[in-house]
Amino acid sequence: MDNSIQNHQKELCTKLWAMANALRGNMEAYEFKNYILGMIFYYYLSNRTEKYMENLLKDDGITYTDAWADEEYQEAVVEEALRDLGYIIEPQYLFGQMVKMVENRSFDIEFLQKAINALMESTIGNESQEDFEGLFSDMQLDSTRLGHTVKDRSAVMAKIIAALDEINFNVEDTKIDILGNAYEYLIGQFAATAGKKAGEFYTPSGPAELLCRLACLGLTDVKDAADPTCGSGSLLLRLKNYANVRNYYGQELTSTTYNLARMNMILRGIPYRNFNIYNGNTLEHDYFGEKKFRVQVANPPYSANWSADSKFLEDERFNEYGKLAPKSKADFAFVQHMVYHMDEDGRAVVLLPHGVLFRGAAEEVIRKYLIQKMNVLDAVIGLPANLFFGTGIPVCVLVLKRERNGNSDNIFFIDASKEFEAGKNQNILRECDIDKIASAYEARIDIDKFAHVATMQEIEENGFNLNIPRYVDTFEPEEEIDLNEVAAEIRKLQGEIKDIDAQLKPYFDELGLDFPFDVEGR
Repeated sequence: MDNSIQNHQKELCTKLWAMANALRGNMEAYEFKNYILGMIFYYYLSNRTEKYMENLLKDDGITYTDAWADEEYQEAVVEEALRDLGYIIEPQYLFGQMVKMVENRSFDIEFLQKAINALMESTIGNESQEDFEGLFSDMQLDSTRLGHTVKDRSAVMAKIIAALDEINFNVEDTKIDILGNAYEYLIGQFAATAGKKAGEFYTPSGPAELLCRLACLGLTDVKDAADPTCGSGSLLLRLKNYANVRNYYGQELTSTTYNLARMNMILRGIPYRNFNIYNGNTLEHDYFGEKKFRVQVANPPYSANWSADSKFLEDERFNEYGKLAPKSKADFAFVQHMVYHMDEDGRAVVLLPHGVLFRGAAEEVIRKYLIQKMNVLDAVIGLPANLFFGTGIPVCVLVLKRERNGNSDNIFFIDASKEFEAGKNQNILRECDIDKIASAYEARIDIDKFAHVATMQEIEENGFNLNIPRYVDTFEPEEEIDLNEVAAEIRKLQGEIKDIDAQLKPYFDELGLDFPFDVEGR
């Protein structure tokens, strides 16, 4: 990315966040994000429609508005758009038309609702219906949180439309990711203000970049990639920075975040035929079925509750282990889910709390089975504390691989707990830190106080306890103290004190005061 694009990107992000803060009024940023992100998404769909129609109709020398007015043309352009885009926005509902209405003060929020309804209706019966269904359901235009009257709510949305119109998104085909990156930036900013709720939908860029880089090492083309707890889809989408991913699969528990993930996919230019995002509880209802993936990444909720119902002992994801993850700690259940969905050369990279490395009982049984029987655990990487929104705990990365490529007799450990830059509210995993970790993982050699290749014998001798300090010694010995040097320093100081006492004593004598120290004794 050249400097001009980079500067434009930075300016755009700053303006968008300033706009979001200026317009949200008394609403929490976490709530208002649904309106800002929803309208940016609508802007994108509208802009995409205009560009598409311009290209489609250029040889006919006819505008989109004129084509829509002709019944035969209308039928043809609708058919083309639904096939290629998966939706259509009528000329009267294009974003530019709303801007004109705002400018002449005729905009009404009910018109925006009609526009959204028309867009949604255009997908009904189409292959894209499931991917678009309910996408704008969290942008509740009748909510009193937006305003107590229709007029008030219309005014807020009019301000958003006007503000977006003033921003130069520059969404030419060659620079489409400028808008995508801005969207990603806003998701991150909203996450930063959301506290504990942020963990539901966003993984900070540093850890996300590390996971995707590790997951795609040695790969250039990935047919199917998945994230079983995909949040906003940002982590899953980041995989395309490292490999050509053809199909994206994700599952997300909360409906609001599920909508955000689908918007993110579409806005990032992923064709609706190439992503499948599902709404539901991953552990209780596995929408992936028997599907296998080459690459999986995940940042599941840490130590979450789940039913751990005995029926899952019959579930193919869990049955061979003989034990289920505890009800109050579902961490290993997510790992088991991912291992089940790895293809014959699959790899999965997942963020988890350190407890999975050493906790006993059922978790010890599962951990031992993954190592000894399945032999899929390739590496354990300890990360710094306070990298994530809403929690300060340090986490680890587990790298799991179906094909260990000559490393089946060892597990690689990295202690990267000191590799970070201290930020204002949280620590930051920098590019140089990611490079150091990824390079060490590729080299797979012992590095003093940083990395160790542990043999299976070592693992067994440690009772399959994977606590990183057992394998990577980061102890820094204290500098030896020279007692003779200390004694000499004490004698020197005592001599200096004696000289000072001798200088002070005459003043005490002159004032007729008893001198509190024995000059001769010192």
